Amino acid sequence: MRRLGTPGAAAAGRLRAPGTRTPAALAVPALLAVAFLLLPLVGILARTSWGAIGTHLTSPGVTQALGLSLLVSFWALGLSLLLGVPLAWLLARVSFPGKALVRSLVLLPMVLPPTVGGVALLLGFGRRGLLGPWLENTFGIVLPFHTSGAVVAATFVAMPFLVISLEGTLAGLRPRYEETAASLGASPVRVFWTVTLPMVAPGLAAGAALTWARALGEFGATITFAGNLPGTTQTLPLQVYLLLQDSPEAATSVSLLLLVIAMAVLICLRGRWTGATADRTVRGAPVPDDTELTAPPAPRTEQPTAASAPPPERWSLHADVTGFARLTLDAEPGTTIAVVGPNGAGKTTLLRALLGLTPRAQAALRLGDTDVTTLPPHRRGVAWVPQDGALFPHLSALSNTAYGLRAHGSPRAEARRTAQQWLDRLGVGHLAHRRPAQLSGGQAQRVALARALATRPRLLLLDEPLAALDQTTRAHVRHTLRGHLAGFGGVCLIVTHDPVEAVSLADRVLVLDGGRALQDAPPAEVTRHPRSPWVARMLGRNAWQGTAVDDGLALAGGGRLVVADRLPDGARALAIIAPEAVSLHLDKPVGSPRNVWPGTVREITSAGSRLRILVTSREAPDLVAEVTPAAALELGLADGVSVWTSVKATEVSLVTL
Repeated sequence: MRRLGTPGAAAAGRLRAPGTRTPAALAVPALLAVAFLLLPLVGILARTSWGAIGTHLTSPGVTQALGLSLLVSFWALGLSLLLGVPLAWLLARVSFPGKALVRSLVLLPMVLPPTVGGVALLLGFGRRGLLGPWLENTFGIVLPFHTSGAVVAATFVAMPFLVISLEGTLAGLRPRYEETAASLGASPVRVFWTVTLPMVAPGLAAGAALTWARALGEFGATITFAGNLPGTTQTLPLQVYLLLQDSPEAATSVSLLLLVIAMAVLICLRGRWTGATADRTVRGAPVPDDTELTAPPAPRTEQPTAASAPPPERWSLHADVTGFARLTLDAEPGTTIAVVGPNGAGKTTLLRALLGLTPRAQAALRLGDTDVTTLPPHRRGVAWVPQDGALFPHLSALSNTAYGLRAHGSPRAEARRTAQQWLDRLGVGHLAHRRPAQLSGGQAQRVALARALATRPRLLLLDEPLAALDQTTRAHVRHTLRGHLAGFGGVCLIVTHDPVEAVSLADRVLVLDGGRALQDAPPAEVTRHPRSPWVARMLGRNAWQGTAVDDGLALAGGGRLVVADRLPDGARALAIIAPEAVSLHLDKPVGSPRNVWPGTVREITSAGSRLRILVTSREAPDLVAEVTPAAALELGLADGVSVWTSVKATEVSLVTL
């Protein structure tokens, strides 16, 4: 039995695998590097006059410089937040000409010698600089040799730490959270304040702490641009410089104070400036996937009150999609369309085009009598549930569900009441106050579904909404969703790989491949006559493409299939063979079968009360047969066993392509 290690053991295993030794060629230089960095700090500790440290730190000059340093550093932090946060967002989220140059300008103060930075500030903001005369003549502002000049110098040197830290965090935050918020009706400004900033808070706090610490320790640019005037621009680092000449012991004590502050900041951050905390989770007891911690109460079935549930409006759909996906969609109000196709077929691209969220495809979209083509995503009335739900990790299940209602202007109490009703209807009302990290995958998906349904959109887009649910929960949620869709006044598109969902929830099935529509028909028609090999296999059928010749089909992969139905020579067709129509034999069969091939068993899987046998052959494409366990036992079927497969010509259905 496999044993599960503790987190500490796992961490130790990552640091050093059993039986391995650290190469001396790496260990020795690494230890020397540590010693090189540590020795100056040890020197400060060793040379500090511990008995006189109180006297040194409370002297009038030091306390005055400390107060000024705190004033300057906090003002520099405020300016860095005001200017740096938008700049970090721009660099992380917007592509524009010269972006690399702008990022280089941000990094420049970090590599520029501080005194050179001070000279540059003098030439830019000094009384004879580019902007200085205008500031003095227009506003009476003189920056050099003034406290405001010290603030400008500290901001110039320290702000890059905030921008780089926050940009990395923003880049690590997957855009799906903000896109989902927009689909719920939140404006870009609301998304930024209620989703983006809370989720990047750790990175923002880390960048702010580094910025403040760097501004507190700034020396070169300050003394060059603002001078060294006691009480005006003489900050603590400048005081250390002066004390070194008159009182080295006092300079050591003040240096120790700055060292302690810097180390305290770094220890508190614990590496959070790397930007790896964007998608943070909330600590809590681990929740097994799709498993309730406690038995949930019976779902409430009451409908929202008349105040919160006005009679649904009717919204038809017309969309002309161009770009990677090229198709036209028309649907009457209340229609549910299942979108199916292989990976890369364009299913998610279609949904994102309808949302207005992708440059790969564009949709000329009309909902009811309203053309929403030019409207931004938050004003389209199109709600989206992505594959993973994209619940906001900093909000509870109830607040997540109420988010869209609040974005549409509902009062807080009414939004929370309606949100609770939707959570109850989907069987997760008892989890309303849990954060997403405290929910299983299935629970989180139901909350995401409730969040989208609560906004009563004109168009509802569901990207595999039930994929994370176990079979029992999936059946319950499918029933609830079907009940809602029955009274839904708009159009719903559901991306799915589950044929049961497509048949039970959808009025139409849209088959995509390569961004094109191969078939758009009722589920029964698609089931009987699938026009895509992928769909046929999804439905459990064998599907072979070929060209009509004489009495059969010349298969695209080689071989020949005899069929009962005749097609014009040269016509392209898809041959559909049900697995139960494939017979397996240990010896070559004789008699009525017209299609017989030798093969080898490559895979045996369970399908309910029957077994599905994958047989490969050099003379025909792969073929799946379905037999009973008793028949498999009698034939001695196992991986690698040689068999013969046979299919009657009358058991082959042809679909013209």
